Amino acid sequence: MSGPDDVVDEVLVDPAAARVYAEGWQSWSPATWYAVGATGLRPAEEWQHLMRFRPGTSVATDALQGEGLLVVDPGTGEPVRRYAATDLVAVPTVRARHVGDQVVVSATGPVTSTTHDTAEAALAAYGDGLGGRVSTPPTVWCSWYRYFEHVTADDVLENLAAFDTHDLAVDVVQVDDGWSPGLGEGLVESERFGSLPAVVESVRGTGRRAGIWLAPFLVGADTTLARAHPDWLVGPAGRNWGQDLVGLDLTHPGVQELLAGHVRRLVDLGITYLKLDFLYAGAVPGHRHRDVDPVASYRDGLALLREAAGQGVQLVGCGAPLLPSVGLVDAMRVSPDTFHEGGEDGSDGLRGLMPLAARAWQQGRLWVNDPDCLVGRPTYAQRERWADAARELGGLRSFSDRVADLDEWGLTTVRELLADGGTAAVLPEDRVRAAARVAQDEAR
Repeated sequence: MSGPDDVVDEVLVDPAAARVYAEGWQSWSPATWYAVGATGLRPAEEWQHLMRFRPGTSVATDALQGEGLLVVDPGTGEPVRRYAATDLVAVPTVRARHVGDQVVVSATGPVTSTTHDTAEAALAAYGDGLGGRVSTPPTVWCSWYRYFEHVTADDVLENLAAFDTHDLAVDVVQVDDGWSPGLGEGLVESERFGSLPAVVESVRGTGRRAGIWLAPFLVGADTTLARAHPDWLVGPAGRNWGQDLVGLDLTHPGVQELLAGHVRRLVDLGITYLKLDFLYAGAVPGHRHRDVDPVASYRDGLALLREAAGQGVQLVGCGAPLLPSVGLVDAMRVSPDTFHEGGEDGSDGLRGLMPLAARAWQQGRLWVNDPDCLVGRPTYAQRERWADAARELGGLRSFSDRVADLDEWGLTTVRELLADGGTAAVLPEDRVRAAARVAQDEAR
C-alpha cells in the first residue's frame, strides 16, 4: 500500500515547455513523457487497476505519478532532475504536481535526487547503475496472435516446417497460452493440444530451441488448486479465462516447491526459453505465510524461478513489475499486447507504441526490450506501422502468424526482421530522444 507523500523538491519550470517522465508499475502500465500540465492516465475500472497499474496504490487525480522513477525537465535551460528508488524492493510512488510556475515533487519513500544535462542522460545513468541482465536475444515465432488459446501441436509443427520452406530465420519456437489448462489444474497438457514432449523433440530436431508460456504467480479462483489450497492464495489479481484471478503466496513453502518443480520439469523436457506472464500477481497486497513486503515476496519468487530454470535458460517477463525484476530476466515486455483477440482490425490503434517508445532507454541496460510480436498477415490493419516500431525500438525480434497466411509483403517483412536478428545493444541517444517525442505525442 502507498503511504503519505513527503515533499522532496520544488522545481521552477516553464509551464509551456516543461515535461515529466512518469514510469509505470509493470509491463502493461502507462509510461510516457507528459506536458507538465497534463493529466496522467488512470484506470477506468477496478480490474484495470489490478492488472495495469499498481495494486493497492491510489492513482493521483491532481498529479503525474511514477512508480519508482520520475524525471522533470523544467524547460528553462536548467538541469533535468531525476527522482528514483534507492533499491529494487522499496519502490516508492513519486508524484509531480504542477503549482503555478513550479512542479512540486513528492514521494512515499526514499528517493535519490540527481541533476543531469539532458533527459536522455538522466535515464541512461539510472539504467546503467541498476545492474541489469542483458544477453543476446534469439529470434522467435510465437503461437499467440494467430491461434490464441486454441493452439495445437499440429499447428506448431505446420509452422515449424514452413520456416525452412520460406527461409525464415527462427531460433526459438514458443508455444503460448493454450497448451495447458494452467497452473491451477496442474500445468499439464490439454487433450486438445497434444503432446508437448513430441513438439519439443521436433523443434530441437531442426536445430531450433523450444519455448513455452506460463503464468506462474496466479491461478483462477475456481480452479482445483485454489479450492484445495486456500492458504496458498493472497488476494485479487483481476479477471481472465472466464473467472476471477488470485495471486499466489510466493512465501509459502508449498507454492515454492510447486513452482520450482514445474519449471525444472519443463527445462528437463529441453525447453530453454520461458515466457513468464501475468507476473504482477506475485506482488498483490494480502496476507502471506511470511510477514514480508509484497514486492520483496515478488522478487524472491522470481529469483526462485531463475534458480530453478538455471542461468542458461532465457526468461522473458511480461505483465511484470519493472524495477523489482531487474537482474532476474533476460528480456522484458515493455508494452501491452499488440492486440487482443478480436482487435485485428486495428480499431484500438497501436496500443503498445507509447510505452515502447518511452522505455527505449531501458533497451540494453535493464534487459532486452520486448516490443511484443510483429503480426505480418494482411488482416492486421496496423501491420506496417507496428513493424516499423518493433524494428526501430525493440531488441527482441518475434512474429506471430501462421506462415501460410502471410502475403508477399508479410513474408518479406518477417524475413527481413528475423534476418536482422535481435540486439542487446543500447539504442543511440538520438533514437531515444526521438522516441520520447513519439511517446509524448501518443499521450496527448
